[in-house]
Amino acid sequence: MRFPGWMRRLGKGLAALGLAMAVPATAQVSVEKVRVHSPAIAGNLEGNSAERDVIVVLPSGYARDTNRRYPVVYFLHGFMATAEKYDGFIGFAEALGERDMILVVPDSYTKHGGAMYSSSSTVGDFESFIARDLVAYIDGRYRTIARREGRGLSGHSMGGYGTLKIGMKYPGVFSSLYAMSSCCLSARGITPERGKQLEAMSMAQALEGDFGVRADFAAAAAWSPAPDKPPFFLDFGTKDGVVQPGVLAQWAANAPHAMVPQYLPALRSMKAIAMDVGDKDFLLVDNQEMTRLLTRFGVPHSYSIYDGDHGNRVAERFRAFVLPFFAEHLATQ
Repeated sequence: MRFPGWMRRLGKGLAALGLAMAVPATAQVSVEKVRVHSPAIAGNLEGNSAERDVIVVLPSGYARDTNRRYPVVYFLHGFMATAEKYDGFIGFAEALGERDMILVVPDSYTKHGGAMYSSSSTVGDFESFIARDLVAYIDGRYRTIARREGRGLSGHSMGGYGTLKIGMKYPGVFSSLYAMSSCCLSARGITPERGKQLEAMSMAQALEGDFGVRADFAAAAAWSPAPDKPPFFLDFGTKDGVVQPGVLAQWAANAPHAMVPQYLPALRSMKAIAMDVGDKDFLLVDNQEMTRLLTRFGVPHSYSIYDGDHGNRVAERFRAFVLPFFAEHLATQ
């Protein structure tokens, strides 16, 4: 999968927004920035830290009513960004407003720009970080409704992908899913020419590459780890420019389009599933195919196409649609 030029510019734009649009917490809503140790990530071959930064937004009544417990919405950020940059992009404290829920935003930035919310010996097991280590930490530290009915999972772009994938694999943890402009839904491919280009790169070139190069390395590190192939510890999808079907099969196994028929009980167990995407988003076709598959296999869900591209209305929709969705579907006691 390749990204158009404007998508690469979006990555840079998010970084700038993180600096320029930081929204302070309101007097009522409080924000805590904590660091969570993840045994699931520890020991990965890339050297990604097992100490993960997490933004926790507590509702206005949290400090006053010390006997009350709250539902939790976990939000997963996109590729080439961090939790902090998405806070600048969306303004989580301001977005939460007077809603009676806890909002948790973990940081999943890695050496190549993002963990793809997958389980990999190269990158680390970010699936288990989100669904086990992080949830256990939040339930242990805060007054949560500590059961699946009180937990929702959402995310944008790479985070939308993570929402659908982790939701399918951990249905006992989350009960409601909202995926925004999800990437990486279809099986990934590669051309011999692209494979030769990647195989010839040094680590420095890979880390200094454009958005597409960073995404190629991140996806391979997440979906085709190779512990016997330093310094990248991954399979590129080609060997000496020849496409390797076995590697492509590993990539396909991580594609939600391919996962749907295998995880029907998990999907059908969800109280609610929602997806949205802009009508000018280059990911529109993949998202349309995802809703077609869910419909074909009888999985109840809602799907919205709105006037927008990949990033220009995310903050607005997070406030107007995502948070109200969870307020409607998550348990409140």
